Amino acid sequence: MVKLDLRTLGKETKLAIRERAIRLHKRGLTQLSIADLLGVNRNSVYLWCKHHKIGGNEGLQEKPRGHKLGEGRILTIEQEKIIQNMIIDTMPEQLKLPYGLWTRKAIKELIKREFKVSIAIRTMGDYLNRWGFTPQKPKKKAYEQNDKLVKKWLEQEYPFIKKQAKQEHAVIH
Repeated sequence: MVKLDLRTLGKETKLAIRERAIRLHKRGLTQLSIADLLGVNRNSVYLWCKHHKIGGNEGLQEKPRGHKLGEGRILTIEQEKIIQNMIIDTMPEQLKLPYGLWTRKAIKELIKREFKVSIAIRTMGDYLNRWGFTPQKPKKKAYEQNDKLVKKWLEQEYPFIKKQAKQEHAVIH
């Protein structure tokens, strides 16, 4: 018989197969014959019987898989929220960081300074992605910029400023 891949089935279907295996086991069938009958691995039937013996029908329920929220992370959830708020509410310059924009390196240094925790630059990218921050390319000009006023300033006011700076031997930045 072709073996079933239970990973592709829904929760209810998996539970029904487990319950059926337990009913067959209670009727006296061996775990090997149950596995052949249901088309599953014999180790699975063994585990289902073991879990049912320990926890009853609750032992057959599917357990959540993977990491629990916050497990295996370098920063605590509270620390993450603090850093996120700092990124949203302030600029790096305001926090005395030598950066104009928030980069992975800037945030890494902020975390090092605030919490004495060192994070790899690649991991910093994972945190930013998890927090919903996406890489942004800065625009070359401000979206509020009025081209007519800029042209007027460049043609009328700037030459006067340039002339005055030359007379005072000053440098314009």
